[in-house]
Formats: sequence, structure tokens, C-alpha cells
Amino acid sequence: MGQPNTADALPGTLPVIAVTGPTASGKSDVGVALAHRLADLGTPGEVVNADALQFYRGMDIGTAKIGQAERQGVPHHLLDVLDVTQTAEVAQFQGWARAAFDAITARGHVPILVGGSGLYVRAALDDLRFPGKDPRVRARWEAELDRVGPRALHERLTRTDPEAAARILPTNGRRIVRALEVGEITGQPFAAALPEPAYLRPTVQVALAVPREQLVARIDARVDRMWAAGLVEEVRHLASRGLREGLTAGRALGYAQVLDVLDGTSTEDEARELTARLTRRFARKQESWFRRDPRVHWLPAPDGTTADELARRVLPLLPVASAA
Repeated sequence: MGQPNTADALPGTLPVIAVTGPTASGKSDVGVALAHRLADLGTPGEVVNADALQFYRGMDIGTAKIGQAERQGVPHHLLDVLDVTQTAEVAQFQGWARAAFDAITARGHVPILVGGSGLYVRAALDDLRFPGKDPRVRARWEAELDRVGPRALHERLTRTDPEAAARILPTNGRRIVRALEVGEITGQPFAAALPEPAYLRPTVQVALAVPREQLVARIDARVDRMWAAGLVEEVRHLASRGLREGLTAGRALGYAQVLDVLDGTSTEDEARELTARLTRRFARKQESWFRRDPRVHWLPAPDGTTADELARRVLPLLPVASAA
């Protein structure tokens, strides 16, 4: 079976390709390789970031943000769009991502959504509308978060909405607060606010499947590399720019743990071990999220598989217009 010519895919509506999966599975490199493969077929790809922490300027080492050299000339969108004091909002991202898709397809190029933030991926791809907000309710839960901490609030969420609690890390205070806010406003569990999956435009969604032991080893090695590359100094610099006040950035994995080191409440060894452990847990939650979506094509990506090999496996999945 020959490779499809993406220029013939669904006339007037080029598909979105989403490259998802757990952290440290190699999504960023596959996105770049796929953009080049598409260019070889006459329809270049452009990457749209769907990693909520890579929105932040200066949060480079701890988010494993792809550097300019690694981008290999492929345009990347929605990186470095927020200051660390600003809060990442999925509804706002939805508008950004869809505008990026429209601009990319207007150029005759293919949007490649890359990231492991499951709700952000769904927000970009699906017919998804988010419940409203009530500043008074939100403020009350945020005050409770400051008073008792995220783990205690997560225990409360577990009692009232166990399905939502199972999807949210006990350290993610912002998402815990949002789930409690939605539950109070709507009178329904947070998960009930998410409708059945339905793409807004032609979409091919893949996820990279790395064997568990290999993924754990990759995560541990990545955390070690982050420390060696200067994560502590990165956090120290960002702290001077308000990182502690950032509801999203200041609680990010790795960053929150290094802030504890700078505050003298943890050692570097303790922070590094905790970061690795929490990241492994986060990767399991990411896998569970994407496994629940039957539309996702899982690509085996064990050690030794190159990004270009994985990109080539995506191409036969693309829709091709039937002959008129």
C-alpha cells in the first residue's frame, strides 16, 4: 500500500494529526519528523503545542521544551505564550489552538497537535464546551486550598466525585479546585461536563506506547538530565519573576519541588526523587486518559524506535479523498 498524498486528503479540509501519549514517550521528536514526512509529500506540517506547561516563557528545562535546533525549521505554535504568574486556562487554549489550526490549513499545511495534557487535547479537537465559572465559588475553594493544601482537598473531591479525583493528581490544586467549582455550580460530577468525544474536523489521533519499564527508565533519566542541565538555576531565576505566585506554573512537577529546595524545606536529592516519582504517576494517568478514547491509534514505541519510523507509521492512517 503506497503512502497517501496528503494534498488529496478531504478536499478543502486538511486533517489535524494529534501526537499524544505519556511524558517521555518521544512526542516532540515525532511531531517534527512527521512535519518533514508530510513536506516530502507536498503538504508541510506545522506543530501546535498542547502541553500546558510549555506555554510558559522560561520554563524550558523542567518541561523538556523542544529547542530551536531540535525543531529543525518546523514552525511551532503556542510555545512561550504566558508569563509564569498567569494561569493556563483550557477554554482560552481551545480558542488559541483552533485559530492556529485555521491559520495553518489556510496556508495549505497540516496542523500537528503535540502534547500529553489530555483535557487540552480534547479541548482542541472535540466539540467541547466548558461549564461557566463563578468567581465567588472559585475564590472560596482557592481559600480552602491555601488553608488545607491540595492533598486534603483531593480527599474531599474523592468523596464527592471519585471519577474526577482519579483523573487529577493530588498535587494539582488548580484542577482540584476547578472540579469542585464545577460540581458546586452544575450539581453534577466534573466528568459529566465532558460530553461524548466528537471531532470538530477530520482528525487522526495517535499515541506512543512505550513498555512500562522502559518508560520508567526514560522518566528517571530525564529528571537526572534536568538537574544536570540546571533546573535549580532555572527555578531560581523564575522565582524572581513571580513563579511562586503562579497558580499553574508554581505547582508544576519539578518546579514546585525545587521551590521547596530554595525555601529550605527539602534537599535536592529529596526533590529529585519526588519529582521522578510524581512524574511516573502522572505518566500512568496520561496513559489511562488516552486509553479511554477508542479513537486513538496506539503506536508501539519501544527503545530503539526512531521518530522517523513512528512518523512513517502515521501516514497510512491519514484520510484520503475518494475519487470523484
